[in-house]
Amino acid sequence: MDSQDKRNPISFISSLSYAISGVKIALRAERNMRIHFISSIFVLIGSFYFSITKIEWLFILFAISGMFALELVNTAIERVVDLMTEEYHPLAKQAKDLAAGAVLVYAVLSVAIGMIIFFPYILNLF
Repeated sequence: MDSQDKRNPISFISSLSYAISGVKIALRAERNMRIHFISSIFVLIGSFYFSITKIEWLFILFAISGMFALELVNTAIERVVDLMTEEYHPLAKQAKDLAAGAVLVYAVLSVAIGMIIFFPYILNLF
């Protein structure tokens, strides 16, 4: 067995700490990540308040975690593009715009999921 194939719990812990560090960096440096984070807190509070079903919880959790994941990937793409060139380049702009577009598409989907889940609960309040 190759030495690279051995599972090292310390390297797993290191990898985990790097990932957590990445999330912290994004929360500190990226306005949109903070917006998603604050929005998710409100959604989670609403989910507890309305006692949504288990299936609804799954949709909410997938929407929230997917949004965070896409925002992290978008940020990583932006950083790599910025690292590669300081000059304007149409392909660099396209890479950033495409990544931002992916986040937008998922954000719209997440809002639609939220509306489908929460609208009936909100209507029942009246």
